[in-house]
Amino acid sequence: MNTTTFQPIAARPAPANTSGPLAWIKANLLADWATAVSTLVIGGVLLWYVPQILNWAFVKAVWLPSFDACQGKDAGACWGVISEKYRLIIFGRYPFEEQWRPLVATLILTGLLVLSCMRTCWKFWLAPLWLVVLAVYFLLMYGNVLNLSKVDTERWGGLPLTILLASLSLIMSFPIALLIALGRRSNLPAIRSFCTVYVELIRGVPLISVLFMASFMFPLFMPQGLQIDVLVRVLAGITLFAAAYLAEVIRGGLQAVPKGQTEAAATLGLSYWQTQRKIVLPQALSMVVPGIMNSFIGTFKDTSLVTIVSLYELTGSMKLAISSDADWMPFIMEGYLFIALIYFIFCYGMSRYSQWVEKQVNKSKLR
Repeated sequence: MNTTTFQPIAARPAPANTSGPLAWIKANLLADWATAVSTLVIGGVLLWYVPQILNWAFVKAVWLPSFDACQGKDAGACWGVISEKYRLIIFGRYPFEEQWRPLVATLILTGLLVLSCMRTCWKFWLAPLWLVVLAVYFLLMYGNVLNLSKVDTERWGGLPLTILLASLSLIMSFPIALLIALGRRSNLPAIRSFCTVYVELIRGVPLISVLFMASFMFPLFMPQGLQIDVLVRVLAGITLFAAAYLAEVIRGGLQAVPKGQTEAAATLGLSYWQTQRKIVLPQALSMVVPGIMNSFIGTFKDTSLVTIVSLYELTGSMKLAISSDADWMPFIMEGYLFIALIYFIFCYGMSRYSQWVEKQVNKSKLR
């Protein structure tokens, strides 16, 4: 009778931990020798410069609007220039004693933008509410009624003008871009050629030239006595420019939809517009959410170029507020950092909202 002796198997090493901060550092910062060297070099540069930047921006910074303190030998960043000029930066050349009007108008418009981004508010009353809020906005900003003094659009500026130009141009450019994208894929040569020429013409020139044409050249072709406000012309120029770029983003989504989808819709007897509305566009737009939001963010930042036509939005009003005072002129960098923070807050919020929308449209793919 054969007997076997039990031989225990040697214990295997524990599996490597693939989660946690140490695992992330090993995988992303110390994966190989090249990555480790890059990490050490970049880390050394950050350790050298970051403390100096923090010391300049916070430790030795001057927060009170004191010009003498900002001129001190050991003074850091002079945030006092923001404390001194913040109303001119935010509201531009709007009359000082009437600046409560753009404040209220901007808060109302911003609140509506936030509501429009909430899914629970996507109801039938949202479109009429936009008309009411825009009417209230222009009523407060322009005045000349209800005992409000008249303020011409040439004196509008700062953050209220930036939000107005960005929101209206984005709202109006989206349906135009949608039609242009569909037109570029049309079977009708005239429509397809017109849309192609429009996109290539607009994308072939910088926004500055479009604003220049809208502000200075367009009035030359108008009939004698007919004059369109400069704000309307600039808004039209930004809208048409943004629509051209957004149309190409949407066209990319349309081309990504399989041809079998439209063939199946034709088999079911759906019309062209029914096919686009119920089958093609929901899929196409869901695939290009990042591209659409990228165009929105770019348009929001491009509003800073309207300064060339003497409309002083946030960037222009900051330069106007600080450059007009020789004492505070040396601290214009702090002004740029201040408006950069404002742009970052808005753009970061739009980016996070884009990620939320992506998660919502991708839920159907997880089923």
